[in-house]
This record gives sequence, C-alpha cells and structure tokens, in this order.
Amino acid sequence: WQRSLGLGLNGKTLGLMGLGRLGSQVATIGAAFQMTLIAWSQNLTAERAAECGASLVSKDELLAQSDVLSIHLVLSPRSRGLIGARELSLMKPTAYLINTSRGPIVDEPALVQALQNGTIAGAGLDVFDQEPLPLDHPLRRLDNTVLTPHIGYVTAETYHIFFDQTVENIRAFLDGQPVRTLNTPRSKP
Repeated sequence: WQRSLGLGLNGKTLGLMGLGRLGSQVATIGAAFQMTLIAWSQNLTAERAAECGASLVSKDELLAQSDVLSIHLVLSPRSRGLIGARELSLMKPTAYLINTSRGPIVDEPALVQALQNGTIAGAGLDVFDQEPLPLDHPLRRLDNTVLTPHIGYVTAETYHIFFDQTVENIRAFLDGQPVRTLNTPRSKP
C-alpha cells in the first residue's frame, strides 16, 4: 500500500507568507521540526520576523527558497491574485504550496497548470476560489494535491473564540460602542 516516499521536514525551508496569529503558530510548528524559517508579507518587519524565529526575505526570495510555502494572509485587493504564474515559476520543482488562508490569493488556473506540468511538486489546499469546489474541477483529478473542504479552522477552540467575539460585539453594539468586526460588502475583482 505504500507507493511513494514521504518528505522529511528536518532541515527544509518553511516559507511563511504572513506572520500574524496563524502564521506565527505555523512558524512554531516548523521550528519544532527544525525547519529553517523565512517570511514575507507587505508590512512585515525584520523585528517581527525575528520574534517568530524567521528571517525576513523579499517575496521573490521567499518563493525561490521555500521547500514548503504556507500562506497566511487576509484577502484584500493587495493580496488577491498575489500568487500567479510568475510567482509559481520562481518556486522549486520540489516545493509544496499550502493555502489555508483564502482561495483567491492564489491564481487557481495558474496553480492547476503548475501542478500539472511539474513547476511545483504539490499543493495542500483548504480554500478555493469557489466553495464548495465543483465536482468537475481539475484540482480534484490531480495526484499531487491534498484537498480539504475549508475545515482547517473547525475546532472547539476556534468556535469558543467566535462565540466570545460575538458576545463582545453584541455588548459593544448595545452600549453604543464600536463593533469589533464589521461585515463589509466584497468588492468585485
């Protein structure tokens, strides 16, 4: 039943695109596996990267040096389509892309092509442009992908955080205070 060899993480380079709450937690996991940590985001400082045990690099260096690239950015006009064909072409053919952030950060057709032609070795995706992922989507037919249906956040701990934030928002609203989280209409791409 074993048909292939796995990838050991010790000594590999973990590229973190975003070092907020989730990115910094992934950095801790990478450090536990004795991975070299590098990071980039548009506003990341060398000091913040060092706090997380990572070295700040340029976006192109992050792409070129990472054995595993893990994306941890919010979706915004600046991050939409941030990883396209050019960026994927900078990655090692042995590299893996992990996106548990937001689907539209990665240009999905460009990713499918990169996976099909061996530009990168594989991808682990919990988020997609369209959710649920259509049954006939080409990502479903690729052997070098692991797909989950946007469930990476589904834990009891996360729901406790959601519930606490909801109660905080209701209290703030009733007290005439600013609400912590606002839903704003999505802008069209």
